[in-house]
Amino acid sequence: QVQLVESGGGLVEAGGSLRLSCAASGLTFSSYNMGWFRQAPGKEREFVAGIGRSGVGTLYADFVKGRFTISRDNAQSTVFLQMNSLKPEDTAVYYCAARGGTIPRTRPVEYDYWGQGTQVTVSS
Repeated sequence: QVQLVESGGGLVEAGGSLRLSCAASGLTFSSYNMGWFRQAPGKEREFVAGIGRSGVGTLYADFVKGRFTISRDNAQSTVFLQMNSLKPEDTAVYYCAARGGTIPRTRPVEYDYWGQGTQVTVSS
């Protein structure tokens, strides 16, 4: 049974930082591209960042470029999202997701497995 478990969310002031983690089990982690998505109340789930199977290739949404960094540790079956210079508009539930194939993608429908999400709240 595949499980993706996010952690590291919380309440932070604008300009602050958080580091999200997503621990995977039940799959060959190094065979999967990983992505982070977020969903704010009343909005659709949107792509934040993605990383290839080896960790070499990364992909970011324009609104997080220069502020967020995705990384992975295949030995620990974990993907991370370092979030700096947080803004109130970054407030959302953040989800990690896994997909097979050759590269990460930006559409939620292209991902095979999902975590339960972790809440990030940025106060102004």
